[in-house]
Order: sequence, then C-alpha cells, then structure tokens
Amino acid sequence: MANGGDYLKSPDLLPVTHQKRSIGTFGFAVIWIGMAIVLAAFAIGGSAIMTLSLPMVILATVIGSVLIGVFMTLIGDIGIEHGLSFPVYMRAPFGTIGTHIPSLVRGVTAACWFGLNTYFGAMAINGILNLLFDFNNWFLCFLVFAALQLINTSLGIKSIERFADFAAPVIILISCWMYITLADHATAQGKNVWTWIESPTTGMAAFTAFMVVMMANMGFWATLAADMPTLSRFFKAPKNERNWFKRNKTQLIGSLIVMPITNTFMVTIGAVAYMAVASADPINALQQSASGIVLGVLLLMIVLAQWSTNTSANVIPAATIFSNIGGPKVPFWAGVIIAGVIGIVVQPWSLFGVLVDALLIIGGILTAIVGILFADYYLIRKRRVNVKELYELDGQYKYMNGFNVAGLIAWVIGGALANMFPTYSSLVGFFVGAIVYYVLAKYWWFKKYPQAELNNPSDAEYLGITVGHDWDDIDVQEIEEKKAE
Repeated sequence: MANGGDYLKSPDLLPVTHQKRSIGTFGFAVIWIGMAIVLAAFAIGGSAIMTLSLPMVILATVIGSVLIGVFMTLIGDIGIEHGLSFPVYMRAPFGTIGTHIPSLVRGVTAACWFGLNTYFGAMAINGILNLLFDFNNWFLCFLVFAALQLINTSLGIKSIERFADFAAPVIILISCWMYITLADHATAQGKNVWTWIESPTTGMAAFTAFMVVMMANMGFWATLAADMPTLSRFFKAPKNERNWFKRNKTQLIGSLIVMPITNTFMVTIGAVAYMAVASADPINALQQSASGIVLGVLLLMIVLAQWSTNTSANVIPAATIFSNIGGPKVPFWAGVIIAGVIGIVVQPWSLFGVLVDALLIIGGILTAIVGILFADYYLIRKRRVNVKELYELDGQYKYMNGFNVAGLIAWVIGGALANMFPTYSSLVGFFVGAIVYYVLAKYWWFKKYPQAELNNPSDAEYLGITVGHDWDDIDVQEIEEKKAE
C-alpha cells in the first residue's frame, strides 16, 4: 500500500475490454457442465430422499437452481456492463478496504470446496490403487492429490483443464450409466425410485423438508452468485445494446438452463445412490455397484472431474482473493498455498456428513452479499458506476477510512437473520441484505459521502458497454514505470 492507490490497479483487476472478451454462449454452457459436475451435490440428494419422494426432490432442486441462477445473472451484469471483477466492484458497497472482509469469506469458502473435492478425488485414487495394487491409504492419496493440484495451479499449467473440458461430456454419459445402474440396484431391492421414501413426512414437516432442499441448492451456488462478475467480464456481449436480456443472453442460457439441468441430474443420482446402497457418498456407491475395469474408469473420471472443477472454480478464485488482500507481499503462488492449507485444515472428510447444514449457513451469509450487490448496482446506482474512482485509494469509494459502514451493517443483519431462519436462509439473506443496505446507503451513508453517479446519473459518463464504453482509459502507466524501475 506504500504506493498510494497503485495496488488497486493490479493488471489482473483492471476492467476487461470488449475486444478481450472471448467466452460465447456455447463456451459458457460447456464451462457450466464442467463446474456443475461437483459430486458433493450427491449429499443433497441423499439427504433429501430420506423425507421426500424423488419427484419432490427434483422439483425443489430445479426451483432452487433457477432462483440462484437468476441471482447469478443479475449480479453477472456487473461484469458484462463494466468488465469488473467481484472484489473490484465490492469497493462500491463495502469500501476500498472493506471489500476484503466479504472477499475473504468467499475465498475461505472456495478453499473449503477445494478440500472437499480433493477428498472425493483422493478416495477415487485410493479405489483405483486398491483395485490395481491392493493399496489402501486414502489420506496419503489426499495429500498427494492436493499437492498435485496446487502445483498445477501455481505453475499455470492448462493442459489438465483442457483435457477435463474434453472429458466433461464423457462424465455426463458415465453419470447416466451410474443413474441406470443404481436405479436397477434399488429396483432389485423392491424399491420404486419414483415413490420410495425412507421416512415419509406430511404437512408442514414436508414443506420444511422441501424448502431445505431448495435452500441447500441455493447455498451450494451462492459463492458463485456473488462472484459471477469475475467470470462474466470475459463474456462476449454486443456494444450499444440497451436490452438487458439480449446483452445477457450468454448468462441466461448458461445459468438458467444448463446449470439447473446438470445440477438437478447430479442431485438425482445422489438420491438414487442412497436408495441403492444406503449412502450418498459417490465413491462408496460406485464401489458397491461396479467392479473391475469399469469401476477403474469411473473412478478415474471422478478424479478428472474434481481436478478440473478445483483449479478453475476454487483454487484460482481463492488464491486471487488471498493475493489481492495481502498485496505485493502475497504473490499468486502464495495465495495458492494458503488456499491449500485451509482446504486441508478444515478436515473435508468430516464435512460431507454435515454438508447440507453447512450449505444453509453459507447460503444465508453469501446471499446477503448478493442482495447488497443487487441493491447497490440496480436500485441505487441504476447500473451507473464511477469506474475510475474504484481504482483510486483516496477517491469517492474510500468512505470512512476505506469502509462503507452501510454495507457492513447490512451484511451482518442479513447474514444473522438468514441463519435465524435456516429453512429460508438464502431468500432471507438476499432480501434483508438488499433492503437494509438500500435504506442505510440511500438515506444515510451517501448523504455523508456523495456519489458522482448519483448526483449526475449520466449514461455517457457512467454506463459501460451499453453506450460503447470500454473503461480502457484507467491510467496504469505510472505503475508500469515503477515496476520497470
């Protein structure tokens, strides 16, 4: 921070210009298929089928997936319109320093997901080695698999990710095979997969169980809902397009169609796995329903799926956040190590059993952030942002010593109330966070700290791609000169 606001202008944090956006509609759909094949979704299905029938589990998952998909698309417009990443825009509702607090929560959550996915991958590796060599030490596999992924990410090697992208459709086909095999296994035990319930509930108990499945699915993807601008800033979008739906076509298809379908299928497999083998653990389910080379191939695909998801959706975002918070003293590779240490210390092998409860807590905390972003971007600023000031340490977003107190208060209240009503956690978090922030910011905080885009809501000055503005005029020449010295 010694060089004033220079640390705010890291090249990785600058707006992505129109010509540098490379991800189209099909590309985002493929990315979603790769990201949505997260086997922790099995836990939601396995837990839900205890009290709900499979059609109800599917309905609750679809509704929850579509709702969080709506949140993703709304917040993702920040990246589409202005080319801004999550931690940069968060300087508006939280302040240039305050942004680090919610960003840290997002980073730690991503690190925990890294640990959980590494655990699944390690169990699959252990299964393969047991099949081939009678080897059995899953914890050693866990440590080695974690180290390989962290080294891979630190060095920036992309070959594994490219292969995993190629493998994604293969994994979907294998998932279909898993569903058919597990459903047959359950049927052979006299269970009708569409009507069987372990402990049927009725009335309010059934409604509560339905809402818990909805909220768990929303909590599952709440991290990405908040962080979507970091990805969406690379999406292709037409310049001078004022129609919100046309401008966000790539997001709408990916987050409202592809993600709900893929996520629902994974949850469904988890439910059927529980019927077949009384466990939602995907590795356990495979080992009880397949053998020989078929089992080996299935387990290898699980390894590849976890590796692909971890590097792109968990390690890189977490490491970027830790590096951003730490400044020059914490380079990206150090951020990667921090993410890895957190992912191991949380003992992810213990998380699977409490995953649904954890998702309800995480969902409430993170969707409160999503609500604050929605209120700040749409309701208060009406999509107009003084982008240049986001990169100035002493600019309008400095507020009180770098903190926007309205945002912090709204987040605490939204997250707390969400966890007081866990059955509706994600919805409570979103709406309470949005309402409290709107009232505090509009009628209190921004009276004390005037915002240029509110005093003069000019389209030409403060809108982005809608008016053909690229925000490519952020002055970083001074930074480059200092680096050269």
